[in-house]
Amino acid sequence: MKDVKTKVEQRLKDLIIAALDEAINDNVIKIEEIPDFFIEVPQDKEHGDFAANIAMLLAREAKMPPRKIGEAIAERIKKDAFIEKVEVAGPGFINFYLAPTWANEVIFDVLKCGQEFGRQSGQKGIKIQVEFVSANPTGPMHMGNARGAALGDALASVLKLAGYDVTKEFYINDAGNQIENFGLSLEARYLELLGHESEIPEGGYHGEDIKEHMQELIEKEGDRFLYMDSPSRRAYFIEYALKKNIQRMKTDLENFGVHFDVWFSEQSLHDSGQVDEVIKLLTDKGYTYEKDGALWFKASEFGAAKDEVLIRANGLPTYFAADIAYHKNKFDRGFDLVIDIWGADHHGHIARMKGALKALGYDPDKLVIIIMQLVRLYRNGEIARMSKRAGRAVTLADIVEEVGKDAARFFFNLRSADTHLDFDLDLAIKQSDENPVYYVQYAHARISSILRQAKEQGVDLPDIDNLTKDEFDKLANLLVEESELELIKKLADFPGEIKLAADNFAPYRITVYSQELAATFHSFYNKCRVLTDDQNLTTARLLLVMAAQQVIKNALSILGVSAPDRM
Repeated sequence: MKDVKTKVEQRLKDLIIAALDEAINDNVIKIEEIPDFFIEVPQDKEHGDFAANIAMLLAREAKMPPRKIGEAIAERIKKDAFIEKVEVAGPGFINFYLAPTWANEVIFDVLKCGQEFGRQSGQKGIKIQVEFVSANPTGPMHMGNARGAALGDALASVLKLAGYDVTKEFYINDAGNQIENFGLSLEARYLELLGHESEIPEGGYHGEDIKEHMQELIEKEGDRFLYMDSPSRRAYFIEYALKKNIQRMKTDLENFGVHFDVWFSEQSLHDSGQVDEVIKLLTDKGYTYEKDGALWFKASEFGAAKDEVLIRANGLPTYFAADIAYHKNKFDRGFDLVIDIWGADHHGHIARMKGALKALGYDPDKLVIIIMQLVRLYRNGEIARMSKRAGRAVTLADIVEEVGKDAARFFFNLRSADTHLDFDLDLAIKQSDENPVYYVQYAHARISSILRQAKEQGVDLPDIDNLTKDEFDKLANLLVEESELELIKKLADFPGEIKLAADNFAPYRITVYSQELAATFHSFYNKCRVLTDDQNLTTARLLLVMAAQQVIKNALSILGVSAPDRM
Protein backbone atom coordinates (compact mmCIF):
# COMPACT_ATOMS: atom_id res chain seq x y z
CA MET A 1 0.00 0.00 0.00
CA LYS A 2 1.39 3.39 -1.00
CA ASP A 3 1.51 5.96 1.75
CA VAL A 4 -0.36 9.26 1.44
CA LYS A 5 2.69 11.37 0.65
CA THR A 6 3.92 8.99 -2.06
CA LYS A 7 0.45 8.96 -3.63
CA VAL A 8 0.34 12.76 -3.66
CA GLU A 9 3.84 12.99 -5.16
CA GLN A 10 2.85 10.49 -7.88
CA ARG A 11 -0.33 12.42 -8.62
CA LEU A 12 1.63 15.66 -9.03
CA LYS A 13 4.17 13.90 -11.26
CA ASP A 14 1.36 12.60 -13.47
CA LEU A 15 -0.11 16.10 -13.74
CA ILE A 16 3.28 17.57 -14.65
CA ILE A 17 3.93 14.91 -17.31
CA ALA A 18 0.46 15.47 -18.83
CA ALA A 19 1.08 19.23 -18.89
CA LEU A 20 4.53 18.77 -20.42
CA ASP A 21 3.13 16.45 -23.10
CA GLU A 22 0.62 19.17 -23.94
CA ALA A 23 3.39 21.80 -24.14
CA ILE A 24 5.36 19.49 -26.46
CA ASN A 25 2.30 18.95 -28.67
CA ASP A 26 1.77 22.73 -28.76
CA ASN A 27 5.39 23.01 -30.00
CA VAL A 28 6.21 25.28 -27.04
CA ILE A 29 8.82 22.91 -25.56
CA LYS A 30 10.96 20.78 -27.86
CA ILE A 31 12.54 17.70 -26.23
CA GLU A 32 13.00 14.03 -27.17
CA GLU A 33 12.15 12.41 -23.81
CA ILE A 34 11.05 13.39 -20.32
CA PRO A 35 13.85 12.96 -17.77
CA ASP A 36 13.48 11.64 -14.24
CA PHE A 37 12.63 14.49 -11.89
CA PHE A 38 11.78 14.78 -8.24
CA ILE A 39 8.99 16.23 -6.15
CA GLU A 40 10.09 17.60 -2.77
CA VAL A 41 8.72 19.53 0.17
CA PRO A 42 10.17 23.08 0.12
CA GLN A 43 12.03 24.18 3.24
CA ASP A 44 10.14 27.47 3.23
CA LYS A 45 6.38 27.00 3.71
CA GLU A 46 5.77 30.10 1.61
CA HIS A 47 6.95 28.11 -1.40
CA GLY A 48 4.02 25.73 -1.17
CA ASP A 49 3.45 22.15 -0.10
CA PHE A 50 5.49 20.51 -2.86
CA ALA A 51 7.90 21.66 -5.57
CA ALA A 52 9.22 20.09 -8.80
CA ASN A 53 12.63 20.65 -10.42
CA ILE A 54 11.78 19.47 -13.93
CA ALA A 55 12.18 22.87 -15.61
CA MET A 56 15.87 23.08 -14.69
CA LEU A 57 16.49 19.57 -16.02
CA LEU A 58 14.94 20.41 -19.41
CA ALA A 59 16.67 23.76 -19.99
CA ARG A 60 19.71 22.51 -21.93
CA GLU A 61 17.85 20.17 -24.31
CA ALA A 62 14.91 22.54 -24.79
CA LYS A 63 17.28 25.51 -25.24
CA MET A 64 14.97 27.64 -23.12
CA PRO A 65 15.33 29.48 -19.80
CA PRO A 66 14.09 27.12 -17.06
CA ARG A 67 11.66 29.69 -15.75
CA LYS A 68 9.96 29.88 -19.20
CA ILE A 69 9.72 26.08 -19.23
CA GLY A 70 8.22 26.13 -15.74
CA GLU A 71 5.62 28.69 -16.75
CA ALA A 72 4.68 26.71 -19.88
CA ILE A 73 4.12 23.59 -17.77
CA ALA A 74 2.38 25.38 -14.87
CA GLU A 75 -0.24 27.04 -17.07
CA ARG A 76 -1.20 23.66 -18.55
CA ILE A 77 -1.58 21.78 -15.25
CA LYS A 78 -5.17 20.72 -14.72
CA LYS A 79 -6.35 22.20 -11.44
CA ASP A 80 -9.09 20.82 -9.19
CA ALA A 81 -10.18 21.02 -5.56
CA PHE A 82 -7.00 19.18 -4.62
CA ILE A 83 -4.71 21.94 -5.93
CA GLU A 84 -5.32 25.50 -4.78
CA LYS A 85 -2.66 27.13 -6.97
CA VAL A 86 0.53 26.51 -8.95
CA GLU A 87 3.36 29.03 -9.12
CA VAL A 88 6.79 29.20 -10.74
CA ALA A 89 9.49 30.52 -8.42
CA GLY A 90 13.22 31.23 -8.43
CA PRO A 91 15.10 29.71 -11.37
CA GLY A 92 12.09 27.64 -12.41
CA PHE A 93 10.76 25.56 -9.51
CA ILE A 94 7.11 24.63 -9.97
CA ASN A 95 5.46 25.09 -6.58
CA PHE A 96 2.17 23.43 -5.66
CA TYR A 97 -0.16 24.80 -3.00
CA LEU A 98 -2.59 22.05 -2.02
CA ALA A 99 -5.88 21.99 -0.18
CA PRO A 100 -5.15 22.04 3.59
CA THR A 101 -6.67 18.59 4.03
CA TRP A 102 -4.37 16.88 1.47
CA ALA A 103 -2.70 14.68 4.11
CA ASN A 104 -5.71 13.90 6.30
CA GLU A 105 -5.96 10.34 5.03
CA VAL A 106 -2.74 9.51 6.89
CA ILE A 107 -4.65 9.51 10.21
CA PHE A 108 -6.94 6.78 8.89
CA ASP A 109 -3.97 4.80 7.51
CA VAL A 110 -2.04 4.99 10.79
CA LEU A 111 -4.96 3.81 12.90
CA LYS A 112 -5.83 1.00 10.48
CA CYS A 113 -2.23 -0.22 10.15
CA GLY A 114 -1.17 0.27 13.78
CA GLN A 115 2.35 -0.99 14.42
CA GLU A 116 2.66 -1.91 10.73
CA PHE A 117 2.31 1.72 9.61
CA GLY A 118 5.42 2.67 7.68
CA ARG A 119 6.26 -0.90 6.62
CA GLN A 120 7.13 -1.26 2.94
CA SER A 121 7.30 -4.27 0.64
CA GLY A 122 9.31 -3.03 -2.36
CA GLN A 123 12.50 -4.88 -1.33
CA LYS A 124 10.85 -8.20 -0.53
CA GLY A 125 13.15 -11.18 -1.05
CA ILE A 126 16.42 -9.21 -0.86
CA LYS A 127 18.56 -10.75 1.88
CA ILE A 128 20.76 -8.46 3.95
CA GLN A 129 23.14 -9.46 6.72
CA VAL A 130 24.06 -6.86 9.33
CA GLU A 131 27.13 -7.79 11.36
CA PHE A 132 27.78 -5.54 14.33
CA VAL A 133 29.34 -5.37 17.80
CA SER A 134 31.53 -8.49 17.22
CA ALA A 135 33.42 -7.58 20.37
CA ASN A 136 36.61 -9.33 21.39
CA PRO A 137 35.41 -12.02 23.85
CA THR A 138 38.44 -11.58 26.09
CA GLY A 139 36.74 -8.95 28.25
CA PRO A 140 33.64 -6.77 28.82
CA MET A 141 32.09 -4.72 26.02
CA HIS A 142 33.19 -1.08 25.92
CA MET A 143 31.73 2.21 24.67
CA GLY A 144 32.36 1.53 20.99
CA ASN A 145 30.58 -1.80 21.32
CA ALA A 146 27.65 -0.04 23.02
CA ARG A 147 27.26 2.48 20.22
CA GLY A 148 27.67 -0.26 17.63
CA ALA A 149 24.96 -2.34 19.32
CA ALA A 150 22.44 0.53 19.33
CA LEU A 151 23.31 1.56 15.78
CA GLY A 152 23.33 -1.95 14.28
CA ASP A 153 20.09 -3.03 15.94
CA ALA A 154 18.26 0.13 14.84
CA LEU A 155 19.64 -0.23 11.31
CA ALA A 156 18.43 -3.84 11.14
CA SER A 157 14.98 -2.73 12.34
CA VAL A 158 14.68 0.03 9.77
CA LEU A 159 15.84 -2.29 6.96
CA LYS A 160 13.19 -4.84 7.99
CA LEU A 161 10.51 -2.14 7.88
CA ALA A 162 11.77 -1.14 4.42
CA GLY A 163 10.95 -4.68 3.28
CA TYR A 164 14.32 -6.46 3.39
CA ASP A 165 14.95 -9.95 4.75
CA VAL A 166 17.48 -9.11 7.49
CA THR A 167 19.80 -11.32 9.54
CA LYS A 168 21.70 -9.91 12.54
CA GLU A 169 25.04 -11.54 13.22
CA PHE A 170 27.76 -11.40 15.89
CA TYR A 171 31.25 -12.58 14.87
CA ILE A 172 33.05 -14.12 17.85
CA ASN A 173 36.81 -13.49 17.59
CA ASP A 174 37.67 -16.73 19.38
CA ALA A 175 40.88 -17.55 17.49
CA GLY A 176 44.29 -16.04 16.86
CA ASN A 177 46.79 -14.01 18.87
CA GLN A 178 44.32 -12.39 21.24
CA ILE A 179 43.07 -15.80 22.36
CA GLU A 180 46.64 -17.01 22.81
CA ASN A 181 47.37 -13.97 25.00
CA PHE A 182 44.07 -14.47 26.79
CA GLY A 183 45.16 -17.99 27.78
CA LEU A 184 48.59 -16.79 28.93
CA SER A 185 46.95 -14.03 31.01
CA LEU A 186 44.52 -16.45 32.66
CA GLU A 187 47.34 -18.86 33.43
CA ALA A 188 49.50 -16.10 34.95
CA ARG A 189 46.66 -14.96 37.22
CA TYR A 190 45.89 -18.56 38.24
CA LEU A 191 49.48 -19.22 39.25
CA GLU A 192 49.76 -15.86 41.00
CA LEU A 193 46.58 -16.48 43.04
CA LEU A 194 48.05 -19.80 44.17
CA GLY A 195 51.25 -18.12 45.36
CA HIS A 196 53.46 -18.87 42.39
CA GLU A 197 55.50 -16.14 40.76
CA SER A 198 54.15 -15.35 37.30
CA GLU A 199 53.75 -12.34 34.99
CA ILE A 200 51.13 -11.45 32.40
CA PRO A 201 52.94 -11.35 29.04
CA GLU A 202 53.33 -8.30 26.84
CA GLY A 203 50.08 -7.83 24.95
CA GLY A 204 48.20 -9.74 27.64
CA TYR A 205 45.06 -8.77 29.56
CA HIS A 206 45.19 -7.08 32.96
CA GLY A 207 41.47 -6.60 33.63
CA GLU A 208 39.89 -7.55 36.94
CA ASP A 209 37.67 -10.00 35.06
CA ILE A 210 40.73 -12.19 34.36
CA LYS A 211 41.45 -12.40 38.07
CA GLU A 212 37.77 -12.99 38.89
CA HIS A 213 37.57 -15.93 36.48
CA MET A 214 40.58 -17.63 38.00
CA GLN A 215 39.51 -16.93 41.59
CA GLU A 216 36.16 -18.54 40.86
CA LEU A 217 37.84 -21.52 39.21
CA ILE A 218 40.14 -22.02 42.22
CA GLU A 219 37.13 -21.94 44.55
CA LYS A 220 35.52 -24.67 42.44
CA GLU A 221 38.49 -26.81 41.44
CA GLY A 222 41.31 -25.92 43.82
CA ASP A 223 44.88 -26.24 42.58
CA ARG A 224 44.48 -29.34 40.39
CA PHE A 225 45.57 -27.47 37.25
CA LEU A 226 49.03 -26.86 38.75
CA TYR A 227 49.85 -30.46 37.87
CA MET A 228 48.69 -30.17 34.23
CA ASP A 229 51.05 -29.33 31.37
CA SER A 230 50.92 -25.66 30.41
CA PRO A 231 49.32 -25.97 26.90
CA SER A 232 46.52 -28.21 28.21
CA ARG A 233 46.00 -25.93 31.20
CA ARG A 234 45.71 -22.83 29.00
CA ALA A 235 43.32 -24.59 26.63
CA TYR A 236 41.05 -25.46 29.59
CA PHE A 237 41.23 -21.91 30.98
CA ILE A 238 40.41 -20.41 27.56
CA GLU A 239 37.39 -22.65 27.08
CA TYR A 240 36.20 -21.97 30.63
CA ALA A 241 36.60 -18.18 30.48
CA LEU A 242 35.36 -17.74 26.89
CA LYS A 243 32.15 -19.57 27.71
CA LYS A 244 31.57 -17.23 30.66
CA ASN A 245 32.52 -14.10 28.70
CA ILE A 246 30.30 -14.94 25.75
CA GLN A 247 27.36 -15.67 28.05
CA ARG A 248 27.96 -12.33 29.78
CA MET A 249 28.01 -10.61 26.39
CA LYS A 250 24.69 -12.22 25.49
CA THR A 251 23.18 -11.19 28.83
CA ASP A 252 24.48 -7.60 28.58
CA LEU A 253 23.18 -7.30 25.01
CA GLU A 254 19.80 -8.75 25.95
CA ASN A 255 19.58 -6.21 28.79
CA PHE A 256 20.28 -3.61 26.10
CA GLY A 257 17.43 -5.02 24.00
CA VAL A 258 19.73 -6.47 21.33
CA HIS A 259 19.19 -10.04 20.12
CA PHE A 260 21.27 -11.69 17.39
CA ASP A 261 20.02 -14.29 14.94
CA VAL A 262 23.49 -15.82 14.52
CA TRP A 263 26.58 -16.04 16.73
CA PHE A 264 29.38 -17.04 14.36
CA SER A 265 32.68 -18.47 15.65
CA GLU A 266 35.95 -17.44 14.01
CA GLN A 267 37.47 -20.71 15.23
CA SER A 268 34.90 -22.63 13.16
CA LEU A 269 36.47 -21.19 9.99
CA HIS A 270 39.81 -22.74 10.94
CA ASP A 271 38.29 -26.04 12.09
CA SER A 272 36.28 -26.46 8.87
CA GLY A 273 39.24 -25.68 6.61
CA GLN A 274 37.62 -22.56 5.15
CA VAL A 275 40.65 -20.37 5.97
CA ASP A 276 43.01 -22.78 4.17
CA GLU A 277 40.54 -23.00 1.28
CA VAL A 278 40.37 -19.23 0.73
CA ILE A 279 44.17 -18.90 0.86
CA LYS A 280 44.45 -21.65 -1.76
CA LEU A 281 41.86 -19.93 -3.97
CA LEU A 282 43.76 -16.64 -3.87
CA THR A 283 47.02 -18.47 -4.59
CA ASP A 284 45.50 -20.41 -7.51
CA LYS A 285 44.26 -17.11 -8.99
CA GLY A 286 47.77 -15.67 -8.78
CA TYR A 287 47.05 -13.08 -6.09
CA THR A 288 49.62 -14.24 -3.52
CA TYR A 289 53.41 -14.37 -3.28
CA GLU A 290 56.04 -15.41 -0.75
CA LYS A 291 58.37 -12.94 0.95
CA ASP A 292 60.43 -13.16 4.17
CA GLY A 293 59.03 -16.63 4.80
CA ALA A 294 55.41 -15.33 4.81
CA LEU A 295 52.59 -15.57 2.25
CA TRP A 296 51.26 -12.20 1.07
CA PHE A 297 48.03 -11.09 -0.67
CA LYS A 298 48.48 -8.59 -3.51
CA ALA A 299 46.09 -6.12 -1.91
CA SER A 300 47.77 -3.14 -3.60
CA GLU A 301 46.54 -4.45 -6.98
CA PHE A 302 43.00 -3.76 -5.73
CA GLY A 303 43.48 -0.23 -4.39
CA ALA A 304 44.83 -0.97 -0.90
CA ALA A 305 47.77 1.06 0.38
CA LYS A 306 49.98 -2.02 0.72
CA ASP A 307 50.04 -5.79 0.40
CA GLU A 308 48.94 -7.87 3.39
CA VAL A 309 50.21 -11.05 5.06
CA LEU A 310 47.94 -14.10 4.89
CA ILE A 311 50.25 -16.66 6.51
CA ARG A 312 52.98 -15.54 8.91
CA ALA A 313 56.54 -16.86 8.77
CA ASN A 314 55.64 -19.18 11.67
CA GLY A 315 53.03 -20.86 9.45
CA LEU A 316 49.97 -19.45 11.22
CA PRO A 317 47.20 -17.65 9.26
CA THR A 318 46.59 -14.00 10.09
CA TYR A 319 43.33 -12.49 11.34
CA PHE A 320 42.95 -10.96 7.86
CA ALA A 321 43.00 -14.43 6.26
CA ALA A 322 40.22 -15.58 8.59
CA ASP A 323 38.26 -12.39 7.87
CA ILE A 324 38.43 -13.05 4.12
CA ALA A 325 37.15 -16.59 4.72
CA TYR A 326 34.36 -15.17 6.90
CA HIS A 327 33.20 -12.72 4.24
CA LYS A 328 33.33 -15.40 1.56
CA ASN A 329 31.19 -17.52 3.88
CA LYS A 330 28.67 -14.69 4.19
CA PHE A 331 28.14 -14.37 0.45
CA ASP A 332 28.11 -18.15 0.01
CA ARG A 333 25.17 -18.22 2.43
CA GLY A 334 23.18 -16.25 -0.14
CA PHE A 335 23.14 -12.70 1.21
CA ASP A 336 22.54 -10.09 -1.48
CA LEU A 337 24.10 -7.35 0.63
CA VAL A 338 26.46 -7.58 3.58
CA ILE A 339 26.76 -4.68 6.03
CA ASP A 340 29.61 -4.46 8.54
CA ILE A 341 29.72 -1.85 11.30
CA TRP A 342 33.33 -1.19 12.30
CA GLY A 343 35.11 1.14 14.65
CA ALA A 344 37.10 4.10 13.32
CA ASP A 345 40.38 2.23 13.84
CA HIS A 346 39.36 -0.25 11.12
CA HIS A 347 39.11 2.34 8.35
CA GLY A 348 42.29 1.09 6.68
CA HIS A 349 40.84 -2.42 6.52
CA ILE A 350 38.11 -1.46 4.00
CA ALA A 351 40.16 -1.39 0.78
CA ARG A 352 41.97 -4.66 1.46
CA MET A 353 38.76 -6.51 2.36
CA LYS A 354 36.91 -5.26 -0.72
CA GLY A 355 40.02 -6.11 -2.77
CA ALA A 356 40.07 -9.68 -1.43
CA LEU A 357 36.40 -10.15 -2.33
CA LYS A 358 37.01 -8.83 -5.83
CA ALA A 359 39.98 -11.19 -6.20
CA LEU A 360 37.70 -14.09 -5.25
CA GLY A 361 35.12 -13.06 -7.86
CA TYR A 362 32.55 -11.37 -5.63
CA ASP A 363 31.12 -7.91 -6.20
CA PRO A 364 32.88 -5.65 -3.65
CA ASP A 365 30.02 -3.14 -3.88
CA LYS A 366 27.80 -5.73 -2.20
CA LEU A 367 29.86 -5.21 0.96
CA VAL A 368 28.84 -2.01 2.77
CA ILE A 369 31.10 -0.94 5.60
CA ILE A 370 29.85 1.65 8.07
CA ILE A 371 32.64 3.30 10.01
CA MET A 372 31.57 4.37 13.47
CA GLN A 373 33.32 7.23 15.23
CA LEU A 374 34.21 7.44 18.90
CA VAL A 375 31.97 8.26 21.85
CA ARG A 376 32.98 10.73 24.55
CA LEU A 377 31.15 10.33 27.84
CA TYR A 378 30.54 13.42 29.98
CA ARG A 379 29.60 13.59 33.65
CA ASN A 380 29.34 16.88 35.57
CA GLY A 381 30.61 18.67 32.47
CA GLU A 382 33.84 16.67 32.36
CA ILE A 383 34.95 13.70 30.29
CA ALA A 384 34.11 10.48 32.18
CA ARG A 385 36.43 7.59 31.51
CA MET A 386 35.67 5.56 34.61
CA SER A 387 32.56 3.80 35.84
CA LYS A 388 30.76 5.84 38.52
CA ARG A 389 30.41 2.82 40.79
CA ALA A 390 33.19 0.40 39.86
CA GLY A 391 36.03 2.85 39.21
CA ARG A 392 37.14 1.12 35.99
CA ALA A 393 36.69 1.74 32.27
CA VAL A 394 33.02 2.26 31.44
CA THR A 395 31.35 -0.79 29.88
CA LEU A 396 28.05 -1.37 28.10
CA ALA A 397 26.60 -2.83 31.31
CA ASP A 398 27.70 0.29 33.23
CA ILE A 399 25.91 2.58 30.80
CA VAL A 400 22.67 0.62 31.02
CA GLU A 401 22.91 0.60 34.82
CA GLU A 402 23.58 4.34 35.03
CA VAL A 403 21.13 5.82 32.51
CA GLY A 404 18.88 2.91 31.49
CA LYS A 405 18.41 1.08 28.20
CA ASP A 406 16.06 3.64 26.65
CA ALA A 407 18.27 6.69 27.15
CA ALA A 408 21.41 4.81 26.11
CA ARG A 409 19.92 3.49 22.86
CA PHE A 410 18.36 6.86 21.98
CA PHE A 411 21.53 8.84 22.71
CA PHE A 412 23.77 6.45 20.76
CA ASN A 413 21.58 7.06 17.70
CA LEU A 414 21.39 10.84 18.03
CA ARG A 415 24.06 11.37 15.38
CA SER A 416 25.20 9.81 12.14
CA ALA A 417 27.63 6.91 12.68
CA ASP A 418 30.44 8.81 10.97
CA THR A 419 30.37 11.69 13.47
CA HIS A 420 31.84 11.79 16.96
CA LEU A 421 29.24 11.54 19.70
CA ASP A 422 29.30 13.42 23.00
CA PHE A 423 27.13 11.48 25.48
CA ASP A 424 26.03 13.57 28.46
CA LEU A 425 25.28 11.09 31.24
CA ASP A 426 23.62 13.75 33.42
CA LEU A 427 21.33 14.87 30.61
CA ALA A 428 20.35 11.28 29.82
CA ILE A 429 18.68 10.85 33.24
CA LYS A 430 17.22 14.36 33.46
CA GLN A 431 13.41 14.45 33.52
CA SER A 432 12.88 17.60 31.48
CA ASP A 433 12.37 18.78 27.93
CA GLU A 434 16.15 19.19 27.62
CA ASN A 435 16.52 15.41 27.59
CA PRO A 436 15.59 14.31 24.03
CA VAL A 437 14.45 10.79 24.92
CA TYR A 438 12.36 12.07 27.84
CA TYR A 439 10.85 14.71 25.52
CA VAL A 440 9.72 12.07 22.99
CA GLN A 441 8.51 9.55 25.58
CA TYR A 442 6.62 12.30 27.39
CA ALA A 443 4.65 13.04 24.20
CA HIS A 444 3.50 9.41 24.14
CA ALA A 445 2.64 9.48 27.86
CA ARG A 446 0.80 12.80 27.49
CA ILE A 447 -1.46 11.29 24.83
CA SER A 448 -2.16 8.33 27.12
CA SER A 449 -3.18 10.85 29.78
CA ILE A 450 -5.56 12.56 27.33
CA LEU A 451 -7.18 9.22 26.49
CA ARG A 452 -7.56 8.38 30.19
CA GLN A 453 -9.17 11.77 30.81
CA ALA A 454 -11.58 11.16 27.95
CA LYS A 455 -12.71 7.88 29.49
CA GLU A 456 -13.06 9.51 32.92
CA GLN A 457 -15.29 12.21 31.38
CA GLY A 458 -17.45 9.60 29.64
CA VAL A 459 -16.18 10.44 26.17
CA ASP A 460 -16.30 7.46 23.84
CA LEU A 461 -12.99 6.86 22.10
CA PRO A 462 -13.30 6.48 18.32
CA ASP A 463 -13.74 2.89 17.17
CA ILE A 464 -11.44 2.84 14.16
CA ASP A 465 -12.38 -0.75 13.23
CA ASN A 466 -15.98 0.27 12.63
CA LEU A 467 -15.35 3.78 11.30
CA THR A 468 -16.06 4.06 7.58
CA LYS A 469 -13.91 6.16 5.27
CA ASP A 470 -16.79 8.58 4.65
CA GLU A 471 -17.36 9.04 8.41
CA PHE A 472 -13.64 9.56 8.89
CA ASP A 473 -13.43 12.16 6.08
CA LYS A 474 -16.22 14.23 7.62
CA LEU A 475 -14.44 14.24 10.97
CA ALA A 476 -10.98 14.88 9.51
CA ASN A 477 -12.25 17.88 7.56
CA LEU A 478 -12.87 19.58 10.93
CA LEU A 479 -9.10 19.67 11.52
CA VAL A 480 -8.27 23.05 10.01
CA GLU A 481 -6.03 24.72 12.63
CA GLU A 482 -2.44 25.21 11.50
CA SER A 483 -1.03 23.17 14.40
CA GLU A 484 -3.39 20.31 13.53
CA LEU A 485 -2.38 20.37 9.88
CA GLU A 486 1.32 20.50 10.75
CA LEU A 487 0.93 17.43 12.97
CA ILE A 488 -0.90 15.57 10.20
CA LYS A 489 1.86 16.40 7.69
CA LYS A 490 4.53 15.26 10.12
CA LEU A 491 2.74 11.90 10.47
CA ALA A 492 2.68 11.62 6.67
CA ASP A 493 6.49 11.97 6.63
CA PHE A 494 7.10 8.74 8.57
CA PRO A 495 7.09 6.16 5.73
CA GLY A 496 9.42 8.37 3.71
CA GLU A 497 11.78 8.70 6.66
CA ILE A 498 11.94 4.92 6.96
CA LYS A 499 12.85 4.66 3.28
CA LEU A 500 15.52 7.36 3.56
CA ALA A 501 16.96 5.80 6.71
CA ALA A 502 17.14 2.40 4.99
CA ASP A 503 18.52 3.72 1.68
CA ASN A 504 21.26 5.66 3.47
CA PHE A 505 21.90 3.13 6.27
CA ALA A 506 21.17 5.99 8.66
CA PRO A 507 18.89 5.02 11.58
CA TYR A 508 19.69 8.32 13.31
CA ARG A 509 17.12 9.86 10.92
CA ILE A 510 14.41 8.09 12.93
CA THR A 511 15.78 9.57 16.17
CA VAL A 512 15.66 13.04 14.62
CA TYR A 513 12.18 12.40 13.21
CA SER A 514 10.85 11.24 16.60
CA GLN A 515 12.06 14.48 18.18
CA GLU A 516 10.45 16.55 15.43
CA LEU A 517 7.18 14.63 15.76
CA ALA A 518 7.18 15.10 19.54
CA ALA A 519 7.83 18.84 19.13
CA THR A 520 5.00 19.11 16.58
CA PHE A 521 2.65 17.27 18.93
CA HIS A 522 3.59 19.39 21.96
CA SER A 523 2.98 22.52 19.86
CA PHE A 524 -0.45 21.22 18.84
CA TYR A 525 -1.27 20.33 22.46
CA ASN A 526 -0.40 23.83 23.65
CA LYS A 527 -2.67 25.44 21.04
CA CYS A 528 -5.64 23.08 20.74
CA ARG A 529 -7.81 21.50 23.41
CA VAL A 530 -8.53 17.89 22.53
CA LEU A 531 -11.55 17.41 24.79
CA THR A 532 -13.93 20.17 23.73
CA ASP A 533 -17.68 20.90 24.00
CA ASP A 534 -18.04 19.98 20.31
CA GLN A 535 -18.45 16.20 20.16
CA ASN A 536 -17.40 15.85 16.51
CA LEU A 537 -14.33 18.07 16.92
CA THR A 538 -13.37 16.12 20.03
CA THR A 539 -13.64 12.85 18.10
CA ALA A 540 -11.58 14.27 15.23
CA ARG A 541 -8.83 15.45 17.58
CA LEU A 542 -8.86 12.16 19.45
CA LEU A 543 -8.30 10.39 16.13
CA LEU A 544 -5.37 12.72 15.45
CA VAL A 545 -3.67 12.24 18.82
CA MET A 546 -4.22 8.48 18.71
CA ALA A 547 -2.47 8.44 15.32
CA ALA A 548 0.36 10.59 16.67
CA GLN A 549 0.79 8.24 19.62
CA GLN A 550 0.98 5.22 17.31
CA VAL A 551 3.66 6.79 15.10
CA ILE A 552 5.72 7.90 18.12
CA LYS A 553 5.54 4.31 19.37
CA ASN A 554 6.53 2.92 15.97
CA ALA A 555 9.52 5.27 15.73
CA LEU A 556 10.71 4.47 19.24
CA SER A 557 10.30 0.75 18.52
CA ILE A 558 12.79 1.02 15.64
CA LEU A 559 15.28 2.52 18.06
CA GLY A 560 14.63 -0.17 20.69
CA VAL A 561 13.16 2.42 23.07
CA SER A 562 9.98 1.91 25.10
CA ALA A 563 6.88 4.09 24.80
CA PRO A 564 5.56 4.54 28.38
CA ASP A 565 1.96 5.46 29.18
CA ARG A 566 2.99 7.35 32.30
CA MET A 567 6.07 9.41 33.14
